[in-house]
Amino acid sequence: MNWNSIKVAPQENGVLLITLNRPQVLNALDQGMRRDFQELIPVLQDPAVRAVVFTGAGRAFCAGGDIGRLKRRWDPAEFSAEGRLLSAFFNALEDLPKPVLAAVNGPAAGAGMLLALACDLRVASSDARMGFREHRLGLIPSNGGTWRLARLLGLSRAKALYFKEDLATAAELLQLGLVARVTEPRALLDETLSWAGNLCRRAPLALAEAKALLNRVPELGRDEAVLAEEQAQERMIASQDHSEGVAAFAAKRKPVFRGV
Repeated sequence: MNWNSIKVAPQENGVLLITLNRPQVLNALDQGMRRDFQELIPVLQDPAVRAVVFTGAGRAFCAGGDIGRLKRRWDPAEFSAEGRLLSAFFNALEDLPKPVLAAVNGPAAGAGMLLALACDLRVASSDARMGFREHRLGLIPSNGGTWRLARLLGLSRAKALYFKEDLATAAELLQLGLVARVTEPRALLDETLSWAGNLCRRAPLALAEAKALLNRVPELGRDEAVLAEEQAQERMIASQDHSEGVAAFAAKRKPVFRGV
């Protein structure tokens, strides 16, 4: 497939590396990248892909939307309709039944922040910066940005990050819990790919069920959550992956999970 603004590179162990590839404009999100994102969804859903890593080419993860797109006079309804396509992509990442990681190698603002928030795990370079800057254009974070930020950080910390004047540093993001790890710039991609590779060795069904449960937990009461866990565990106990895990443990060998 010919991609407009991204590079798609299969790695070892079922990891798929997606690189935003407009380094000359700090990987700003343009129409070509939007089209790529839509066409990327079925690629990510391929069972052969066990984990996904997003990063940016050059010195930025993604500096936001392409400002040229905002120079025209938009009809509000048309603008919202186009935005829903991007929202659908971020929702697809969040719902994808496999781990999605962001290797944040530099500034991630606006659309870049939205992409990072839609991933399951964020690993940041020590010189990474993240935050929202839509207010400078008289706009707000959209495409699920306010919802995901508050869901991940809690309301008070989400407001503190949003109202912050400067982009948050990697150290601040780690303290907030928005990124899971901070690495030296040269080690960022290798460490993120290594983490993704380790996740690929886990049972795919169990990973998918656990991700789905964790995503639902904030909306569930205790009893509903316990019931959902019981139902998921019933599916797991009947799976071939469970049988393989037990057999491998008894034989003192590494399990070979097949997602069935």
